[in-house]
Amino acid sequence: MEPGNSTTGWRPVTRVLFRFAFAYLFLYIFPFPLNAIPYVDAWVAPYDGLWSTFVPWVGKHLFHVDITVFPNGSGDTTYNYVQVFIYAVLAAAVALIWSVLDRRRTQYTRLYDWLRIYVRFSLATAMMSYGAIKIIKSQFPSPSLDRLLQPIGDQSPMGLLWTFMGFSASYNVFTGLGEFLGGLLLTTRRTLLLGALLSIAVLSNIVMLNFSYDVPVKLYSLHLLAMAVFLCLPELRRLAHFFVLNRSAEPVEFPRLFARRWLDRGALAVRTIFVVGFAGLCFYQAWDGRKTYGDLAPRAALRGIWDVDQFEADGKTLPPLVNDPIRWHRVIFDRIGRMGIQSMNESRRRFSFKEKPRTNVIMLTRTDDPKWKSTLSYTQTGPGLVAMEGMFDGRKVRATLRRVDKSDFLLISRGFHWINEYPLNH
Repeated sequence: MEPGNSTTGWRPVTRVLFRFAFAYLFLYIFPFPLNAIPYVDAWVAPYDGLWSTFVPWVGKHLFHVDITVFPNGSGDTTYNYVQVFIYAVLAAAVALIWSVLDRRRTQYTRLYDWLRIYVRFSLATAMMSYGAIKIIKSQFPSPSLDRLLQPIGDQSPMGLLWTFMGFSASYNVFTGLGEFLGGLLLTTRRTLLLGALLSIAVLSNIVMLNFSYDVPVKLYSLHLLAMAVFLCLPELRRLAHFFVLNRSAEPVEFPRLFARRWLDRGALAVRTIFVVGFAGLCFYQAWDGRKTYGDLAPRAALRGIWDVDQFEADGKTLPPLVNDPIRWHRVIFDRIGRMGIQSMNESRRRFSFKEKPRTNVIMLTRTDDPKWKSTLSYTQTGPGLVAMEGMFDGRKVRATLRRVDKSDFLLISRGFHWINEYPLNH
């Protein structure tokens, strides 16, 4: 959709497409900017609650599916797909009614300008937010100790991508700067086109990663990419002249948003305050996230990878047979409250635990089995040595643990080399 100017009027099909795009984009983006402002985002709870009621109703009565999973870490739930369908139907209905009631109007130049402002600031905040959590490296923490022990064939596609991204701080900063800069350039009209083009380049790669590695942000990233393309539509002719036809591209005039100069200056001040404040908020939240669940998060007192040298179950010493599902092979502690056990048959189980204050007793639970519980006590018997015992899976177990140096992993020890006489592709 590339609207004509305000003097010639728009073609009928352009007017209909604009009405649909206006309704759909507003439905998809709202309640922005309320959800981007601290202490104000709580005001949108009733709006979110309305969708939480309506979407499952449509899913049940139209698609005959029971929606029990609501928006979470995945943006590609059944709920999300049904909601996008509802947006499209409502937008089509609005476009139809609007076209009938306002059929004499020949253009929406002013409204189109305001829609572009709404879209570009929504896209800008998304790009800046995602950029900040990569620059600070909170979205992709370094591979955990448990991840280092996981066979690459057992990793999910998304887990493989997170391992790849989390390994390199420099690549995180590089990609984050691209996202953040793209968003920042979108906030001013003079750099809007450059910001949109940069965002298209960055988002195209993100969309491909999400599809190629089954990351459940496909719907959202596609919408962000579509927004960036939408912002470029009025510039297609100028872009074709400059990049393809070897012709000069005429400069673009930027009319004032308001007739009164003081309103224009006020809008500029509000924009500047919002952008600076939001950028600061993004980096603060990214840093807080890194301290909460990222590389700077608190670590368990027994943090490390522990080989199990000796293991007893109900008083019987179990030899280290490679197919034994009961005997422990390794115990992994990393973040506080997280523990993993790898059996001799290479099966892996993850647990949550709480440690009793001023004791060496840990109480284990499993999120996938709320009734499962275990209590283990441990004693440090020497440098890098721990003895552990307690009830586990209905058996009384005793284990002797020996800490493993994580620098033994090539991924950790390899490092960076300017000169490589031969490629090391293990």
